[in-house]
Amino acid sequence: MQNKKSITVVKIGGNIIDDAQELKHFLADFAKIDGLKVLVHGGGKSATKMAQSIGLVPQMIDGRRITDAAMLEVVVMIYAGQINKDIVAQLQANSANAMGFSGADGNLIQSDKRNHPTIDYGFVGDVKKVNTPLLATLLNTGIVPVFCAITHDKNGQLLNTNADTIASELAIALSEVFEVTLSYCFEKPGVLFDAEDDSSVIAKMNPALYAKLKAEKAIHSGMIPKLDNCFNSLSKGVQKIKIGHHKMLQDANAVCTIIEL
Repeated sequence: MQNKKSITVVKIGGNIIDDAQELKHFLADFAKIDGLKVLVHGGGKSATKMAQSIGLVPQMIDGRRITDAAMLEVVVMIYAGQINKDIVAQLQANSANAMGFSGADGNLIQSDKRNHPTIDYGFVGDVKKVNTPLLATLLNTGIVPVFCAITHDKNGQLLNTNADTIASELAIALSEVFEVTLSYCFEKPGVLFDAEDDSSVIAKMNPALYAKLKAEKAIHSGMIPKLDNCFNSLSKGVQKIKIGHHKMLQDANAVCTIIEL
């Protein structure tokens, strides 16, 4: 059996998106990754600032955004527009042939509107299907896909979708074709025992330790969906998952958190 090609799926978020200089350094590191690669970006803080500037009050539950019709307009404008195109342009400057996508483009990521028994999340999508053949074709022709956190339901409705989840679902889908490493990059060196102490990196996170830290409320709410996605990805074929600062993309010895089952 022929060996699968390797691919790296990277999700970038946190304060790096809002720090022009740090984003520039990250994109330079990302562009240098050998072989095939996919970038997924968030942008929640920029969307929150824009929403507040026009009088909207952002709502979050367990690290996930409530998205009414007005907020959806904001996140589409910021995620699929300003942030996505800025990242694509900077990657082109780093000799990476990037192309920006929402889930609606090429029907690459189809979602269902979230149906929760007690919470109305509004126009929030949960990923249902990834168009793996088209995505693999793009990758194999030298395109570096850059996904924002917007998907669609194939009935004309755009949906705000957690970027960590998009990265996870893309990694799972691509694992059918490639050997996948999934890296979650943010401003910290990894998942921390103490959120105020950057030296308290958890070198290896497994489900038992995760359950213990959650029970102790020692995990920040925004980290919970990220870690849930990590364990789900590993159980569905993704080879390796790392969380930490983007230094880990180019330095195999950089401090980070490795996720294990």
